[in-house]
Amino acid sequence: MYFILFSVLGCLSTCHGFGERDENQDHCAPLKQLLESSSVSVELSKKGFHREAITTVELRPDVLGAVRVLLVHRWPRGVYIDPYQLASLSDQSDWRILLDSAIDLELPAHKTSGFVTYVYPSPVGPTPRMLKVTIPVHGRYHEPSFDGKTFTSVDIGAPELLLRTEECTQYNSLGPHSIMEAPCTVSNSSTCLWVKVQHQQKLGPMRFQFPVGDGSLVTPVCGGTLLATMICCVALSKYMWKHRLI
Repeated sequence: MYFILFSVLGCLSTCHGFGERDENQDHCAPLKQLLESSSVSVELSKKGFHREAITTVELRPDVLGAVRVLLVHRWPRGVYIDPYQLASLSDQSDWRILLDSAIDLELPAHKTSGFVTYVYPSPVGPTPRMLKVTIPVHGRYHEPSFDGKTFTSVDIGAPELLLRTEECTQYNSLGPHSIMEAPCTVSNSSTCLWVKVQHQQKLGPMRFQFPVGDGSLVTPVCGGTLLATMICCVALSKYMWKHRLI
């Protein structure tokens, strides 16, 4: 009698487990389709020290639902993003950005470190198939070159595209896509698990070219500046003494 009872309970629990697994797979199916066919691309516009990094995300197919999108940019130390400029542009853009650390706008490149930004496209209504984010990026001043180079290069890698949905909670069926932990929203009040879209082809880095000073001219420039300063101070002192201004 007990054997029959335990057998029935075991069958019921197994069937319930299969039911939950099938239901979760159904919830994760739209997300899996997006992971296998979505893409991200980056291009740079403008020239000089002030550029724009334009990121385009294409979500395919159109089975979107309530998918959340997150772009993770890992910036090198040779560039910076102006938080004040981003604040002034927030009313004109349909995305929000979170910086992982404070940014000093005045430091040269060799005295800074890289940083990470989390970009949350926040369109009104359903998630569109095509998303475009334009981030103003500025180059830092670099150390002078002592080997005759007049330009230096800074490579900007493509961002990581992360997706998540509230319905899909078990990610073990979404391989080979890796799982990452990142802030849920731009408020950075909690972290969530996101699924990283694996690029179908290797995206090469974007390259900045910035002019650098000639290190061999440091001594004569400093010497000439000091000499000019001394001559001006002497001339100004003589003028003030002559006209009894002191």
